[in-house]
Amino acid sequence: MTIARSSADQNVAKHGLDAERLHLGPGERWYVATTLPRKESVAKANLANQSYRSFVPIHLETRRHARKFTTVLAPVFPRYIFVVLDLGRQRWRSVNGTLGVQRLITDGERPLAVAPGVVETLIQSSDQRGALIYRADNLAIGDRVRLVAGPFAGALGVLQRLDGAGRVQVLLEFLGGAVRVTARRRMVAASP
Repeated sequence: MTIARSSADQNVAKHGLDAERLHLGPGERWYVATTLPRKESVAKANLANQSYRSFVPIHLETRRHARKFTTVLAPVFPRYIFVVLDLGRQRWRSVNGTLGVQRLITDGERPLAVAPGVVETLIQSSDQRGALIYRADNLAIGDRVRLVAGPFAGALGVLQRLDGAGRVQVLLEFLGGAVRVTARRRMVAASP
C-alpha cells in the first residue's frame, strides 16, 4: 500500500519529530490552539518561525473518494495544535495572530494549560514523523481489534494470526458472513 502525503504531513516529514526539542523547561506548559480548517501544518511552520515549539500528532487515515482509497498521514485532532509556552516570560498573545492559528483556548483572559502528561504521552507514542504508533505487541490471537487504515478502516474483527513479517490476519464480519483480511501490524489497534 502506498501512503500519500497530505499537506499536514509534509512539514513533519521534512523536519521529523525531535522529542528533545519538545521537552518542557522550567515554567513551561503545553497549551492548545485551534487552527483554521486544514491549516495545522501552516500554523506549525509559522509558530516555528516565531520560535514557538509546537506539536501536531498525526496518524494513518484512509480516505475514500470516487471509489478510490488513499491512506494519508492526517492530524489526530483536526484543527488543534499543541504549543509550548511560558506565560511568565513569553508574549503569548502573538500566537493568536499567527497565520494558520485561529486562537489559543483560554479560561477567561489567560490560556488554559493541558493537563500534565497528556501531550508528553502522545509524543512518546509517536514515531520520528510524529505519527502515533498503535501498539500491536500486546495483541494475542482471539483479541478483538479495529483496523485503523486501509479499505476496511474502522471495521472491528477478531485477530486470527500474527506472523514475524509484521502482518496480521483479522476475521471481519460483513453482512452476516466472515471475511479474512491480511494487513500490516501498524494498521491494527486493540479494540475496547
